[in-house]
Amino acid sequence: MKTHKLYIILLLICFHFIVPQTRAQNVDLFKLQDQQDKKAAKEKTEVTTSIFKTTRIVNGQSIENTGAGILDIKISHRFGPLNQGSYNFFGLDQATMRLGLDYGVSNRLEIGIGRSTYNKEFDGFYKLRILRQSTGKVTMPISISLTSNAVWRTINSAPTAYPTNYSDQFSFANQMILARKFGDYFSLQFVPTMVHYNIVATKAIPNDLYSVGTGFRLRLSKRVNLTGEYYYQVTQFQGTYNSLSLGFDIETGGHVFQLFFTNSTGINESSFITQTTGQWGNGGVHFGFNISRVFKVVKHDQ
Repeated sequence: MKTHKLYIILLLICFHFIVPQTRAQNVDLFKLQDQQDKKAAKEKTEVTTSIFKTTRIVNGQSIENTGAGILDIKISHRFGPLNQGSYNFFGLDQATMRLGLDYGVSNRLEIGIGRSTYNKEFDGFYKLRILRQSTGKVTMPISISLTSNAVWRTINSAPTAYPTNYSDQFSFANQMILARKFGDYFSLQFVPTMVHYNIVATKAIPNDLYSVGTGFRLRLSKRVNLTGEYYYQVTQFQGTYNSLSLGFDIETGGHVFQLFFTNSTGINESSFITQTTGQWGNGGVHFGFNISRVFKVVKHDQ
């Protein structure tokens, strides 16, 4: 009798410890299943990445953003025009530069500031992702971003017969970027643009200037891409020409080094879109390069 009581007591003790552990295990399994279901739902939509290899094609913005929590230090360099001949070493004796700091506030929002030697200009911009090209559960044929930039021109201006204001030195550019990646080898984007000047030289020149930009990327090899961009000015300053740039993106150890030729001296939007005076036909073309170095400033949860 005592033996049976002892067995019953041992069974109760075992039951006391085993049942709660079994219940806890069941709860964990349900949680794990929920996590797997959520992950599977997310995996049904595949977002298209690497439409372009960098956040700028040459001078202008691409559809790409700097990653969340990433600081991108950019150095943009343009030599003088080739048609200056051997005396100026075909433009290599001269240089125009821009130093920029771009930061990814989130996966959708990028902000940046810069300083150019051309007209001693300061600029600031933001770029916001609206839609992203994707396939699967949610199908989106194109990516769309909005970007705006402001430029402050600080070079000493020639004296005028009329009073000037501090705000007269500002210009602004508003753009919509529409892009699509056609497989792994070709990407294309269109950029409707409006540039606004607070003050213009004559009444014949409108304050709002409209243009349409286009850019492409053609993959040549695993690490080399041919790139180009062209901005057609619907309205333009007299004596200016449409900006055309062609170059190569070379991937080196996670970074992209850009080499190119462009007929634009200025580097920010209002400068290269509406103030380009060089012509490809007479050698008014600049050799240049863009380099960048990225740093992770803030770690974001995936």
